[in-house]
Amino acid sequence: MPRISLTRAGCLVAGLLLCFTATTFAQQVPALRIGYTDHEILISNMPEYRQVQEDLQAELQSSQAVIQSMYDDFNGKLERYQKQQSLLSAERQQEREAELAAAQQEIQDKMQQTEQELARREADLLSPIFARVDEAIKKIAEEKNLDLVLRIQAGPAQPIILYANEERIIDITLEVAVELGIDVNAAAQDT
Repeated sequence: MPRISLTRAGCLVAGLLLCFTATTFAQQVPALRIGYTDHEILISNMPEYRQVQEDLQAELQSSQAVIQSMYDDFNGKLERYQKQQSLLSAERQQEREAELAAAQQEIQDKMQQTEQELARREADLLSPIFARVDEAIKKIAEEKNLDLVLRIQAGPAQPIILYANEERIIDITLEVAVELGIDVNAAAQDT
């Protein structure tokens, strides 16, 4: 009988020690502090953002005018061709059709180029705005002693974590890569 009592007593002591250790550890490690923000509301209400949108709209309208002019010119050539088609030799018809196809391709190329230029321009114009918001988030996070700031709404290609206290939040990408047996360039981690 005394053995059972000693075993129970040992378990009780071990359990109490475990609880005491866990409580002591929890008291030594401060709780993780997390904040969040709606990045979109912040950006969309900045005067600079409204100006960027106005500038981009003006550039879009200008580009659309150029493309519309090209399209009108193409339509004029197409109408002339259709009216004259029966009078043209087979060789001349092929030449005009090739010209029309080239003009049509030029319009498509111009549309793609314009779209790419506008996207690049938008990224260039928004970059300082994003940097300003990120700086403000970092400042407030540090003032409030936060460890993480999350984005309340995230879409594709948008980061969910806007700020991380590097002293308390640890990036384990390289360690996980080693565990998986893959080689990860440390520079690729920053992207």
